[in-house]
Amino acid sequence: MLEGVNVALGVTGSIAAVKTVELAHELRRRGAEVRGVMTDSAQGIVHPWAVEFATDNDVVTEITGEVEHVDLCGYDGWADVFLIAPATANTVGKIAAAVDDTPVTTCATTALGADTPVVIAPAMHEPMYDHPGVLEAIDTVSEWGVEFVDPRIEEGKAKIASEEAIVCDVARAAGERPLEGDHVVVTSGATAESIDPVRVLTNRSSGKMGRAVARACYVRGADVTLVHGVVGPRPLASDPERGDVPYADVRQVETAAEMLEATREACDGADTLVSAAAIGDYTTEERAEKLRSGQERTLELEPTSKLIDEIRDERPDLPIVGFKTETSGDETAMIEQARATLERTGLAFVVANDASVMGADETRALLVHAEDAARFEGTKAGLGGEIAESIAAILAP
Repeated sequence: MLEGVNVALGVTGSIAAVKTVELAHELRRRGAEVRGVMTDSAQGIVHPWAVEFATDNDVVTEITGEVEHVDLCGYDGWADVFLIAPATANTVGKIAAAVDDTPVTTCATTALGADTPVVIAPAMHEPMYDHPGVLEAIDTVSEWGVEFVDPRIEEGKAKIASEEAIVCDVARAAGERPLEGDHVVVTSGATAESIDPVRVLTNRSSGKMGRAVARACYVRGADVTLVHGVVGPRPLASDPERGDVPYADVRQVETAAEMLEATREACDGADTLVSAAAIGDYTTEERAEKLRSGQERTLELEPTSKLIDEIRDERPDLPIVGFKTETSGDETAMIEQARATLERTGLAFVVANDASVMGADETRALLVHAEDAARFEGTKAGLGGEIAESIAAILAP
């Protein structure tokens, strides 16, 4: 996501500075080169040696005759983006007033003057965040084009945003935004149909592919709505390992009918729909009481509505990207099935993949258009990027 991006990481004197080492590691894991800049107050919380270790670069702790601020953030400076994480109320106010009395604020003023993208992740106690002067400073700096990563309001504190949120906003600020101004709706995950109060019919989809597409579209500037089905069959928010979804407005659903209705609402005014969810093909009448075990049962299955068919009927001009999962492993057969779906529903293109990739981080897929098909093999994040680029090409004026 951040391959080839140079990030100057400003650290100020919030207790959230203890998270800086892991944030620097995460930026580097996503492909970025990182150099640290620290205020005196930050050095009282985390030692510069720790930041040096995390970034594998020398840390700027003072501005000297080498004019480090210009070297990092000036015209033709090293940094592609200046990230301040965490940023205190004091620092935000100084940036708004162009007060340059720390290495971080001096780099910020230089970056703003040189049109280097700036991303700020504030962290402070909630009453400080609600102070009219702080809110005014945030509004002022935002009007200058600075991107703010909203904090998490918990326990009376405006806690620093998650690493996922910060990384996504850094990537969005540093890269091209071919989808800026576009609203992309993505469906992801699985649906589940209740058999009784305990049991459901569902499938093995993890939702990783849909979330990868949503993230890639957000990074490229889109406003994203993610209609997310149950996973495993727990809802997304119940699994702390998956973290939050800061790159999208999430609508969580369970059944195929709920997903169709939520997608209908989300597509009002949307520019494209990516139907990546594994929506159940069948539903059954839910029993009011738990079915007792040890007895033979026959379930009467009824087909669910086809989401892309319904949306196409209602929005004939909306570009729709479909997914087609097969189990044969035969590429020719997969392309034929994908083209049949593409032609029947008038899709922009179809992503065809094998069911064996469900739940995995790696994938193999075919991007099937009316006239050709392109093979992809790699991570789902990589495929998400390819799909987002194709959408940008379709939506380009």
